[in-house]
Amino acid sequence: MDIEVDELDTVEQPYRSHLFTVRMWQEAMGAGQSEWRGRVQHVLSGETRYFRDWPALLTHVQAMLEDAELDGHAEEKEAEDEDSTML
Repeated sequence: MDIEVDELDTVEQPYRSHLFTVRMWQEAMGAGQSEWRGRVQHVLSGETRYFRDWPALLTHVQAMLEDAELDGHAEEKEAEDEDSTML
């Protein structure tokens, strides 16, 4: 299937894209021990969560995606409501 460049703007995308930043640092725990810590931030919303291990990072990202999905549905519903009141 060939799609013209001009048509790309009108083709509905099957998914939404999200951008996250992840910051990692090593924190001294004393007695020569250290631990990796991290922060993940959803760039568009600014929502930030901190973690100490990979499973927690994944849990936080999944929660942020679910929150974004719920927010997206709420925005779509508001837009539909506005459209229906304009008729």
